[in-house]
Amino acid sequence: MRSTFLAAALLALPLAWGLPSPPALAQTNAQALPSLAPMLQRVSPGVVNISVRGRTQTQEHPLFQDPFFRRFFDLPEGEEMPRERMTQSVGSGVIIDAVNGYVVTNRHVIADADQIEIVLADRRQLTAEMVGTDPDTDIALLRVDNPEGLTSVPFGDSEQLQVGDFVVAIGNPFGIGQTATLGIVSAVGRTGLGIEGYENFIQTDASINPGNSGGALVDQQGRLVGINTAILARGGGNIGIGFAIPVNMVRYVAEQIIEHGEVRRGQLGVLIQDLTSDIAQAMGLDRTGGAVVSQVTPGSPAEQAGLQPGDVVIAIDGREVETSAQLRNMVGLMQPNTQVNLTILRDGRQQQVQAQLERQQQAQAAPPEQPSANGGRLGGVQLSEIPVDHPLHNQVRGVLVQQVAPGSRAARADLRDGDIILGIDRRPVTSPQELHAIAQQRPDRPMLLQVRRGERLMFLAIP
Repeated sequence: MRSTFLAAALLALPLAWGLPSPPALAQTNAQALPSLAPMLQRVSPGVVNISVRGRTQTQEHPLFQDPFFRRFFDLPEGEEMPRERMTQSVGSGVIIDAVNGYVVTNRHVIADADQIEIVLADRRQLTAEMVGTDPDTDIALLRVDNPEGLTSVPFGDSEQLQVGDFVVAIGNPFGIGQTATLGIVSAVGRTGLGIEGYENFIQTDASINPGNSGGALVDQQGRLVGINTAILARGGGNIGIGFAIPVNMVRYVAEQIIEHGEVRRGQLGVLIQDLTSDIAQAMGLDRTGGAVVSQVTPGSPAEQAGLQPGDVVIAIDGREVETSAQLRNMVGLMQPNTQVNLTILRDGRQQQVQAQLERQQQAQAAPPEQPSANGGRLGGVQLSEIPVDHPLHNQVRGVLVQQVAPGSRAARADLRDGDIILGIDRRPVTSPQELHAIAQQRPDRPMLLQVRRGERLMFLAIP
């Protein structure tokens, strides 16, 4: 009854209000409403489904190590159970070079693969081989045997993305087939998620689900701006927080793999941390954006260029640096022997420093933990000279932190038992008396401590 009444009311509307007939109304709306269909028709052939078959190692169940159970299951003594099992998974990929048949996807999609098969939008099935991978960015490059008739997705510029831009995620969620979802760029430059070694993620609320990994994130013009790679979800499904690797990073990694078979990264030779408001105040700076140099590796390009602990890098080759992660990403996406121009702040004065990057031989050490300074001065801190039985006695000059009272301002600033204070306000100290004397000279400004913790140097600011 309710459905009949609704249908009658709708049919009566054109007569009552002088509106066009239902077919004309539908045609008018179809012409007026915008649609992404034309763009998707161009782009979708460049997004592929990936099917992976492989083997993974398994552990023998402890019960089968018992002779009784081996006899029960009629297993010969001394013969091990199979330690491998077949695996199969699905994901997505993007054709970035139709002529040469290059396809980019996530490394975790094709991990432990013995056989890789891609399925095109027209349902053609092609075998692909792995060209190379980059574990630090979770990017893998594949190549198909027969690239005839492929369509590539044109590159965009992820540096131009802004929060609020519309984007479309295209992939193969849950293996059900190619799917497009619409959303916006929720954030750019996401770091500190612990997903990859180099993080500069695009965050989007376009639905990304398992199986979307390696698929395309495109803008309204159909240009590739990212490779979908991860989600934050409690139940394994989409909750509107998805992440994509920026296409500029993807493009650099792919070019490196094609040219060298691996990714060769530049290295400056510094440990860095964010310039927090407390550290900036202690340094007498009126800004918070930048990367503080906490340690310079001996013999590194940074040392040869004259960089010093306490320098604040605010730009590289004219591009502004806001965080330590941003600087690390910039340097990591440059090739060895690249000449870079660093804009730094030293004692509040801006300077230009040039350095030539060296090749990164191993993964860089993790950045120092960020201080959570929120208190003031040295109340509750027990200090002493470095004792003769300390491993660093006569090796470093400083003051040993014997104990930090829980809840004290120094503890809230992340000063810890066993830390060695090397300097205060950029001035070296060798005794607790000297440290206290310098601290009393500037009661109106936070103290800036240079601290050694293990093999790591860092700055802590105590307001």
